[in-house]
Amino acid sequence: MSLLDLRNSIDNIDDRILELLNERARYVMEVGRLKQAESRDFHVPSREREIYERLTAANPGPFPNEAVRSVFREIISASLALEAPMRVAFLGPKATFSHLAAMQQFGLAAELVPQKSIPAVFEEVEKGRALYGVVPVENSTEGVVSHTLDMFMESELKISAEVLLEVSHFLLSKTGRMEDIKKVYSHPQPLAQCRKWLEDNLPHIPVVDVASTTLAAQIVSEDYSAAAIASEYAASVYDLKVVRERIEDQVNNFTRFLVIGKKIADAGSDDKTSLMFAVKDEPGILYRMLEPFASRGVNLCKIESRPMKKKAWEYIFFLDLVGHISDTNVQAAVEELKGYCQFVKLLGSYPRAK
Repeated sequence: MSLLDLRNSIDNIDDRILELLNERARYVMEVGRLKQAESRDFHVPSREREIYERLTAANPGPFPNEAVRSVFREIISASLALEAPMRVAFLGPKATFSHLAAMQQFGLAAELVPQKSIPAVFEEVEKGRALYGVVPVENSTEGVVSHTLDMFMESELKISAEVLLEVSHFLLSKTGRMEDIKKVYSHPQPLAQCRKWLEDNLPHIPVVDVASTTLAAQIVSEDYSAAAIASEYAASVYDLKVVRERIEDQVNNFTRFLVIGKKIADAGSDDKTSLMFAVKDEPGILYRMLEPFASRGVNLCKIESRPMKKKAWEYIFFLDLVGHISDTNVQAAVEELKGYCQFVKLLGSYPRAK
């Protein structure tokens, strides 16, 4: 086939895809009408997960599975927007990594609303102004985001999903030239994650903490002698040039984000459950609080402690385990744990991020 023949074939396929997308959209709108008539939730995360799992399992290639997920994420995002606006609060401002995580989870058709603080994200969801919220909870290099864990002590919201975002830091400036840089702006966490690179490459240049990577990019967009450490996306938003790319000290640098909502996700094929609890202060209690899970073969993937705000030298534990709260072994382990605790609070059962 000639190049023209191949391009004509691709155009024909694109026409068919467009026709099928609109046919799919008509069915989605009909589903939306039925849900409204029966007073059902318009967004069902378990149904979304089933679509991804079915399509990636059936994919013969060569189109890669990750691309299948990305394409259908946008198709689903646009389809949900036909049913009702999907309003999602995130720790802003725009072009931060929280914004990127929200786009990765909900697609570009969702109405993504930036908030000034983690408590503000929780408040938007609690008061029903947003269906979901997206907040950071830990970084593979710098550890937990304590403000997020502290919010679960007061809030009744549940974790409905998690997002793993590979964090790559870019050094951005107006000129794109290293020799022009007299000062570097960024949020404290990216600065910490790029500490060694800065010491090796800009040893005598002062660094300035600001509230977000986006604010850093905004400042640098008006200062030709400064640079920002931010995402590549921020460069396109604020018309900046990349001075150096991927300057993080650790190659495998991931940040985990939590999607918070009012409901617990349905059980799936690969879930995680998060708990919060306070144990009674007595000898051997740390061993006994872990034994219910070990005896039933329940895998614990994280445990973190935070001080109680109202009692000095007493702690609340946050625990992540593999499995759904509806699983028999998980249920039994949690029930046994309650006997050793002042309280146990289920934070959510949700799909494990790939």
